Amino acid sequence: MTLDTHSGAPARPAEPERPPAPTSSTSPRFWRRPWIIPLLLVVVGFIVYQVTPYVPERTAPTPPHDGFPAYYPLLVVHMITGTLAMVTAVFQVWPWLRKRHPAVHRALGRVYVVSALVGGVIGLIIVRFAPPVGQIGVAASTTLWIATTAAAYVMAVRKRYDLHRRFMLYSFAIVMNNIWGVLIVNVLMRLPFDVGFTYMLEGARWIGWVVNLMLVQWWLYHTAGRPLDIPRPKKKVRV
Repeated sequence: MTLDTHSGAPARPAEPERPPAPTSSTSPRFWRRPWIIPLLLVVVGFIVYQVTPYVPERTAPTPPHDGFPAYYPLLVVHMITGTLAMVTAVFQVWPWLRKRHPAVHRALGRVYVVSALVGGVIGLIIVRFAPPVGQIGVAASTTLWIATTAAAYVMAVRKRYDLHRRFMLYSFAIVMNNIWGVLIVNVLMRLPFDVGFTYMLEGARWIGWVVNLMLVQWWLYHTAGRPLDIPRPKKKVRV
């Protein structure tokens, strides 16, 4: 107890801070609801839609590749690695899995990196057999996919998790570009007016990954002040 120097009376002890009153429970806003299942369903649906026509080889809608018999085997490897990359990417951006099961997150991350690098390099090999329209867009996005994935892995090894998160989100944005391409082509083909094939294919090859990167960059700016919330390794208790 202390004296109040102004009144000469003993000062009242400071009252303990009261906990804040509980707020009324409200339903979460729509952008905070679980999104992992819808994203996974979209990815699985896209993979089934894209891969099914290419099996078996005799009915596959492949472009002419005379003099390059390795085209179809490389295409199959590209589809397998691309499938692994897209599926594992969904789980890599799932906060719950990253926080609760970091070992699984790291294991799937290695699968994603290998799939992206192998699938990306093969994509650059076979892209020269694709239609000339859109080749530059495909080559640019694939090159960026390889570069951002490799950078994300290097940053993780160096424990620069802030840069690992940034480059991994860039890589995620680029790999999800494939979904945009199918959507753009199917929408434009069903319009009541004709859209030139050149504009349609170029749009499908560029718009998706450019828009995705812009959205990811906005998200990085929006969440710049948030902690990374990296799970710490459990300490071993000595007996």
